[in-house]
Order: sequence, then structure tokens, then C-alpha cells
Amino acid sequence: MSESSTGAAGASYAAAGVDIEAGDRAVDLMKQWVKKATRTEVVGGLGGFAGLFDASALKRYERPLLASATDGVGTKVDIARRLGVYDTIGRDLVGMVVDDLVVCGAEPLFMTDYICVGKVYPERVAAIVKGIAEGCVLAGCALVGGETAEHPGLLGPDDFDVAGAGTGVVEADRVLGADRIRTGDAVIAMASSGLHSNGYSLVRHVVFDRAGWSLDRQVAEFGRTLGEELLEPTKIYSLDCLALIRTGEVHAFSHITGGGLANNLARVVPDGLHAIVDRSTWTPGAVFDVVGSVGSVERLELEKTLNMGVGMMAVVPQQSVEVALATLADRGVDSWVAGEIVDRTATGEHAGPVGMIGDYDTQG
Repeated sequence: MSESSTGAAGASYAAAGVDIEAGDRAVDLMKQWVKKATRTEVVGGLGGFAGLFDASALKRYERPLLASATDGVGTKVDIARRLGVYDTIGRDLVGMVVDDLVVCGAEPLFMTDYICVGKVYPERVAAIVKGIAEGCVLAGCALVGGETAEHPGLLGPDDFDVAGAGTGVVEADRVLGADRIRTGDAVIAMASSGLHSNGYSLVRHVVFDRAGWSLDRQVAEFGRTLGEELLEPTKIYSLDCLALIRTGEVHAFSHITGGGLANNLARVVPDGLHAIVDRSTWTPGAVFDVVGSVGSVERLELEKTLNMGVGMMAVVPQQSVEVALATLADRGVDSWVAGEIVDRTATGEHAGPVGMIGDYDTQG
């Protein structure tokens, strides 16, 4: 039917809720941030159909293996949305991706992002990309492209989600993992900056549904508001881990994300060996105690959901412990020996790959 016969305007993309002009404005705003997150191997700029990376840089490798990882930040985006603060959630995204890459010893090279919104607010999208770009700078990788998708009718105007994919490279004979770990190796813990980007469904249930707290509530244990604590960006460890590889011998890394410390460390412990982690070697941040006490969450549930103050672990031979701790200290990373690798037969044939012993230090 013609417009005149219906008395209504014809269908259009704008009428369906998609604002192309707003999307173009968002791209213009984000360009300044993407320019900061680059490497010499990046070819071209933002706006092409694909990001280009000069692979001739890999000629220095005898047998380069490309590593790839994809992730998001889960329901932490709800905290950013509620607070109206969007310039840190991108750092969380980068941390989740690049620190999965570095676990195998790979140097992160570049990332792409995907931002899905109910409605494009250019300044908001640009703020998210700003955080992603800043995270890439901290990780030593480039942001070579991305996509912003507007989904009216599926997401509310203020709703959004973010995801990203990263690529790294490692020499084939230097891939880290379970096959390198030996009895007697030390397990070094690196402190987290807080909750990072996992367990927010539990945390949100505890503080919002059970406790009825608001994000602007001042929490004495945090020395700041609840919202500020929950939005603390994920620490990015990739350059610190690469520094460990350069300065000493490393057998494996474990990125402590969803599933907690024991479950993630178990992923790199080989059959026949057992990692013993001593809780008494560190004091978890206040946020973990608050979530447990306010929500009456048992320690086992906390440990299998949250990182409990440890964001990354390195397994190194005993002779590399001193240089590893010194390297991390020089880089401003709080680290300590949290455990060791033993023969599983010494702990009982039914022992799992990881055992947690002792009680957390509450003195600091």
C-alpha cells in the first residue's frame, strides 16, 4: 500500500529503532582512543571492513603458534549501567581476554571488540571503547577494530553488553602448560584488584536482593562506596607474565577467573601431581569478606565462585622463585609463594589436583 492510502509514514531503519547517524557519531568519537591502542605492525586505521596486522613480524619465530581467546565481562555490565560509568568496563574486557592468552606463554598482539546496545548513545559507546583502548595499552596489544550493534526491541535503551576476541603468538617449543610442571615447583600468587569480572551474579544477589544495599552506600570496610568497589577494573597481568618469562623459568600460569582459584589452577596440574595452596599466606580483600558475611555465603561457595584475592598464579621451579618475586615487585605487583607441587601419591590416591589448606590471614 502507498503512504497516502495508509495515512502512516513508510517503514524505515530509523522507525525500527536503529540510528545510523548516532552510530557514525560514535565511531568518530572513539577514533581518538583507538589511535592510542596500536602497535607498529598495525596497517591502516579504524573504519575498514577488517583490521590489518603485518604478519611479517612473526618471521623472528622459528615456529610461531597463534593463540586465540574470546570472552566478555558477564553481569558486571549491570553495575556500570546502574552507575552510569562506562569508561572502565573495557579494561575488564581486555583483562579477561589477554590474560587467557598469556597463560600459554603467548604475547597478545591485537584485539577486536563487540558492543551490543539497545540504543546507540555515541558518548557512552565511545567511553566503553576508551576503556578497551586503555586496557590494550596496559596489555601491550593493539585494538584493530570492532563492531557496535544496536538491538532495539531486544535490549532496553540503557542495556548493553560487551565481548572481545584477541590473538597472540608464542614459539612452539615455549608453550607453557601442565606438561612442564614438576614435583617441587612453587606456586606464586599475584594479587587481584578485587572481584575482577567473575561472580557478579552472586554478588549482585547478595548486596541488592538480600541486603538491599544501594550502589551509593558508603561501606567502611572498603573506604568508599559499594559501587566504586564493585566497578574496580580487572588487573591486567599480561606484561607482568611476559616479564617473568624473560627473566626466569616459568612452567605454567593459571588465570583465576570463573570457577575460582582451585578449579582454574587444576587446569594446569598434570595427572599424578597435586598442588597444595596455603590460604594463610595471604589476606583476601575486604570485598570477599563482606560478600560472605552479608550474604551468609559459605567459604566453599565463595572459593568456587570468586578469586579470593588472587588474579593470576605462576608455577615456577624453586630456583626461579627469588627472581620471579623480585621481577613482580619491580613491576608493582603484589606477589608471594602460596603453595607447592607435590606427588599426588604423597597426599592419598583419591586427592584431587588442588588442595586448599589453612585459614586465610585476617591480620594483613
